[in-house]
Amino acid sequence: MNHHFRLGRWLAALVAAVAAFPAAAQQAAAPPPQQPGGAPLEVSVTGGISAPMPIAIPPMPTPQVTGTPAGNTDVLGQKLADVIAADLRNSGLFSPVGRNALRAISFPEVTAPAFDYWAGSGAQALVQGYIRANGDGTLTVGCYLYDVFARNELTRQGFVVSPADWRRAAHKCADMVYTRLTGEGPYFDSRVVYVSETGPKGNRTKRLAIMDQDGANHRFLTNGQSIVLTPRVAPNQQSIVYMSFADKRQSIYVYDIGSGRQRQVVSSPNLTFAPRFSPDGRYILFSMAVGGNTDIYRVSASGGRPQRLTTSPGIDTGGSYSPDGSRIVFESDRSGGQQLYVMDANGGNQRRISFGGGRYATPVWSPRGDLIAFTKLGGAFRIGIMSPSGGGEKILTDGWQDEGPSWSPNGRVIMYFRTTQGGRGTADLWSVDLTGVNERKVPTPLDGSDPAWGPLRP
Repeated sequence: MNHHFRLGRWLAALVAAVAAFPAAAQQAAAPPPQQPGGAPLEVSVTGGISAPMPIAIPPMPTPQVTGTPAGNTDVLGQKLADVIAADLRNSGLFSPVGRNALRAISFPEVTAPAFDYWAGSGAQALVQGYIRANGDGTLTVGCYLYDVFARNELTRQGFVVSPADWRRAAHKCADMVYTRLTGEGPYFDSRVVYVSETGPKGNRTKRLAIMDQDGANHRFLTNGQSIVLTPRVAPNQQSIVYMSFADKRQSIYVYDIGSGRQRQVVSSPNLTFAPRFSPDGRYILFSMAVGGNTDIYRVSASGGRPQRLTTSPGIDTGGSYSPDGSRIVFESDRSGGQQLYVMDANGGNQRRISFGGGRYATPVWSPRGDLIAFTKLGGAFRIGIMSPSGGGEKILTDGWQDEGPSWSPNGRVIMYFRTTQGGRGTADLWSVDLTGVNERKVPTPLDGSDPAWGPLRP
């Protein structure tokens, strides 16, 4: 099935095909609309769930009910609104008006909102749209964002998708709303690779799995015959690097998502682990234990001879590149306990950045470059952040064992896994935003660990 996804602003052909819609250009560059009192309609990204914006997202009408492989277009219109509402609600910054308080809207009403009615619902912002089946088997989804009080359109986008990708249109619409009202980058139309776990705590079956960031479209990638750990997604999203116990020894493999084939990265009798792609996808950073000493290496993503980057006694591991590829953050016990260090991409200029007491592990650089997330060890495991220079340390979670942070594409949310206490303890995926307030469990069909949040999908 062709899952090619085409995204763009309103094209002249689409506008002409729907005569009821005005051929207005997208207004993202226009001055922000004003609410009563002169304040622009916007959402504070520092407020977390303390002050979420009320927003109405009624079901999307269709000009003609048409059957598709994904269901009738009128049913899909309701599902689209539900996914958009869930995305915005899960961000912690929006409070969608309940479905029971939303009335159905007509197709012409999409571009002529009943502002008086929506103001009475308590909503400050309004998302309206439509869905139409096209003659070539694709779907067109229109998405509009309005300021209810200023009675203005803020922005609009149109999406053409295959029926199988209708959820992507919903995520793209939610991203449009989120970006316009917060000023932050999008992140809803993205996927997560993780380790799905089953079985007793001491003998778990661990399989690679992939899903949308909200848990939908879940599928397993490996069969569980070999344990897999620490998956990381390539920048082009076509492959995954991970550690596996195939052939009864630990080694690093690359899994091709399209073909399902896997290949060993480094052929070595030594233990290799903790892999991660460079931002340009050309290299794989990893750790290798040789003669009782563990150091960080890099190797071409296509294979070849590894280059050693660290040489200190002890354990150097957990490397993660800065977004521009110029630096690497890693953990080392060279000072007597696990601490965080930063070095140049060639291994030079190594310096310690963590001095907050306790131990630090699993560092990962934010895609925005402004922060490093980590696991703080000491009594409990907790997720924290600090600047690349080591300042501004902040602990975001307070679970018994929270570890393995992974950043959302926009650098505002962190996904991690939480393990509960006891011999029958379970592991689940969780996320938290930078305020530390909006913490939630991410749905998976089985237990989950080692999340790796991929980039925005093209």
